[in-house]
Amino acid sequence: MMMEELRENQIKLGGVLSPDGTKINSFGNDRAGLEAAQTGVGLYDRSHWGLLQLKGEDRSRFLHNQTTNNINSLKSGQGCDTVFINSTGRTLDLATVYVTDEAIEVLVSPNRRSFLMTWMDRYIFPMDKVELTDISEQNAIFTLLGPHSDRILEKLNLKSIIGQPVGSHLTGEVANCLVRVGVGTGLTLPGYTFIIPREKALPVWQEFVNTEVTLLGENVWEHLRILQGRPVPDRELTEEYNPLESGLWKTISFDKGCYIGQETIARLNTYKGVKQRLWGVKLDHPVEPDTEIFLEETKIGVLTSCTETQTGGFGLAYVKTKAGGEGLRVTVKGQTGELVSVPFLTHEYYQPKS
Repeated sequence: MMMEELRENQIKLGGVLSPDGTKINSFGNDRAGLEAAQTGVGLYDRSHWGLLQLKGEDRSRFLHNQTTNNINSLKSGQGCDTVFINSTGRTLDLATVYVTDEAIEVLVSPNRRSFLMTWMDRYIFPMDKVELTDISEQNAIFTLLGPHSDRILEKLNLKSIIGQPVGSHLTGEVANCLVRVGVGTGLTLPGYTFIIPREKALPVWQEFVNTEVTLLGENVWEHLRILQGRPVPDRELTEEYNPLESGLWKTISFDKGCYIGQETIARLNTYKGVKQRLWGVKLDHPVEPDTEIFLEETKIGVLTSCTETQTGGFGLAYVKTKAGGEGLRVTVKGQTGELVSVPFLTHEYYQPKS
């Protein structure tokens, strides 16, 4: 019921609901929203994303063994990005982990919530002290994006989290409600993510709106995530690619020991076996995803996402490593494109400490 009231409020503020009714596609201010996220502060409702919870004595060990990052090293109040992969090292989802005294909460992509519940459940054995719960319906998720996000936290008396590492989080009060606020936006843009009990979603939303943030819909988020280079399931993150190809090196611990798919990831790093890499692509105008990319007459890759910018088009694409990288001029559906680095991705091999 509270989410219905939130949606009604958002629609009154100019929100256009998606056909499936799960999110606001636009507030009719996409250009202003994009500018706010880059130079001011914007507010994005991520309540359609998934939030999974792990409890029990073995929760850290279990998630440590399921994903690429070093979950065992995290203390309460810390967090990180991590990748779920299968036994052959192919990507399932990019998730954000928040560790508390009582549980671990995992923020997952909207279309991976049910899949990952089933995926993890199959690896919980009778002796494991792990309780897995989908708490998505009990919580709303809002993200503040932009360089002026700190000002909002100062107004809300949450300034103790300012300046902390990405993934850090604490419990604070907004609109007389206890919420969890974490450092990071999921886009390598400055900002904070809030996890809110769903029955308090509307008053917390209104509190943010009263601080004069610019409201962002899904259109702006999608545009930003392509510009920043965040890969998503069914586009860049599929079982055709591994997280090294996807540029997610920062989410991988090469010293943590065994986990699902670890042997494949370690071998690719040791023998420098990454055959293709994800890059940004500057274009004169947008083209459809799945368009092939050529170097002269040779196919060298495929475009996975694309958006329109004020100067043309911008996409994400997997390109064969041997063909080249940043600065490479390629042909995409009759036009010339240029491969560029994007903030979210890295492509440096890990060098073990001697």
